[in-house]
Amino acid sequence: MNGHGEEGQSAFEIGVVVPRRVFKEGAESDDCVEVLVDEFRKVGLIVDRVLGFQEEFLKLASPLETLGRAAAELQLKKQTHIGMELPFQWDEAQAFVRQPDGALFSWCERFHCYRHIIYGVMNKSNSVLTLKYDSKEFHWEPGEPLLRKLELEGIIKEVFPLHDEIKRNQLLGSWALNGWDFTRQPIDEIYSYFGTKIATYFAFLGMYTRWILFPAVFGLMLQLVDFGSMQVLVLPTFFISIIVWAALFFQFWKRKNSALLARWQISCPVGASPGCKFLEMEWSSLQLQSPVELIKKWGSDKTKEKELFQREEWAGRLRRFRNDAIIILSIICLQLPFELAYAHLYEVIGSELMKFGLTVVYLFAIQYFNKIGGKISVYLIKYENNESTEYSADSLIYKVFGLYFMQSYIGIFYHALLHRNILTLRRVLIQRQIVSEVLENLMENSLPFLKYSYKKYRAIRKKRKREKGSLVGKMQFNFRVEKEYLKPSYSASVGEELEDGLFDDFLELALQFGMIMMFACAFPLAFVFAALNNIAEIRTDALKLLAMFRRPIPRAAATIGAWLNIFQFLMVMSICTNCVLLVCLYDQEGKWKIEPGLAAIFIMEHILLLIKFVFSRIVPEEPAWVRANRMKNTTQAQNVYSKQLLRSISGNEKVFASLEKIE
Repeated sequence: MNGHGEEGQSAFEIGVVVPRRVFKEGAESDDCVEVLVDEFRKVGLIVDRVLGFQEEFLKLASPLETLGRAAAELQLKKQTHIGMELPFQWDEAQAFVRQPDGALFSWCERFHCYRHIIYGVMNKSNSVLTLKYDSKEFHWEPGEPLLRKLELEGIIKEVFPLHDEIKRNQLLGSWALNGWDFTRQPIDEIYSYFGTKIATYFAFLGMYTRWILFPAVFGLMLQLVDFGSMQVLVLPTFFISIIVWAALFFQFWKRKNSALLARWQISCPVGASPGCKFLEMEWSSLQLQSPVELIKKWGSDKTKEKELFQREEWAGRLRRFRNDAIIILSIICLQLPFELAYAHLYEVIGSELMKFGLTVVYLFAIQYFNKIGGKISVYLIKYENNESTEYSADSLIYKVFGLYFMQSYIGIFYHALLHRNILTLRRVLIQRQIVSEVLENLMENSLPFLKYSYKKYRAIRKKRKREKGSLVGKMQFNFRVEKEYLKPSYSASVGEELEDGLFDDFLELALQFGMIMMFACAFPLAFVFAALNNIAEIRTDALKLLAMFRRPIPRAAATIGAWLNIFQFLMVMSICTNCVLLVCLYDQEGKWKIEPGLAAIFIMEHILLLIKFVFSRIVPEEPAWVRANRMKNTTQAQNVYSKQLLRSISGNEKVFASLEKIE
């Protein structure tokens, strides 16, 4: 292959779905599906046609050369062996750094190339072609993408990624079904198979689970050991230790994130803005007006350019502020009374069984509140002047988290601050944590299977009805591509056009972190429940992605983005809430006297805030080797550009000198 090396047999990675029908002989020349298959083969794709129960599936694979030439057409930037990022050239493929698994392109890059190839099939003739589908005819205009045309005509039902069975089975054995090492994960293999965003999530989850073992052991010790008169000092010590733990964890996570990006050849700093995109592969168009559009609209007058950009910037910020205010007022007016009513009922009900049942009903009911709030948030985001879909996704995260923050913690604040009943607070925390974690894991793992089973049942029922009862006995799906098509997609519960399923997984982690941190002094044992849940979560999330959902569309996000800000906000909140809890614990008479012990708690609050700030400055966000490599690559790039520039200047000087001699 032109010296570029083989990467093994090409696996089928893309599926195209069309309705199944009885094909008439002699109609091959102008049948739109036949034309599509021929065009796919002409551009170098390998096509395998599969007839399912109701649909026909076109499985697509691509030789390395076809993907390489597509990457060159896209001017896809890749890192070279001297550290510079340059547009990819197929004839110079040896100059570019390969992925950790030895492949030339990552899954994210390959999917981007596939989309460019299949949506780039156009009518290159100068005449209109007439295509047929059964008795229907339509015109294929010159320069019109064929796949997009068939989607608009309703002939192409869906285009979706396919699982690679060999790699999927390897990950099942080494990751999802590997119970020997509770927190070990093949992160590089996950990155190669799923892409950057999912690999970053599991790297964060694994590190968080390992780190949480320390406060879990400390909390278990507080539960089992009676410290007697020393108990008055143990809780403040535990409180200080978990704040230091959290501050160190987030700083070391940033270091790990930087190391992962360097290993995956991704040039995007951890502290970058949320709009930072890996390889700039923003498949959606920019929201509203870009700077170029603004100049076209308002003219190219340099004196007004700065004013125009500032006007658009502040108009966008005001729109976002307006939308945030709407969400906050909606929470206060609609959700707050519901939350306080639940907290009051929990306080007055005497039976523990009825309290447990009330909690279960409450957790089910709030799902509808959150879905309504999420839809309102998505609607409002459409009118914000966000620079990209990544900024819009972060805006959605902040708004929806505000809804969940209210419904998750307002009842607990009610028991902690108004009633100041620590025993009731502990019971609420135990029930909330156990019920919510069991309920969420049950829904996460059962709903995809139920959706898949229902789609299979409908497909079989329609098949029997179409065959008018001629089919008897048990019917099975023999082709894996059809089974994958029936599986649900990995999408978010709200705002699926902006976020994928990681939205719900990160939300679950953030709510858990807030629960265990903000009420740590009241219930130290919560860290134990969280550790056990996270150990199980690693395996269940892996199994869910590999077996229960379709292969997710790769998303190019190099960091956890807005979620890191939310975790750090919860850490600051936990400093304040735990100081109040300590006041409640040590001031049982309710007189709120500023005695030396209580004054020490308020002083401790300010010291912990200072510690959090100090650790964020002492611990660097990048390892030294990452920083050194980046500086080395920058220096090499500057040297290369300097030499090229000097050669260009010298060449021009010679030309000018020769012209002067001629004159």
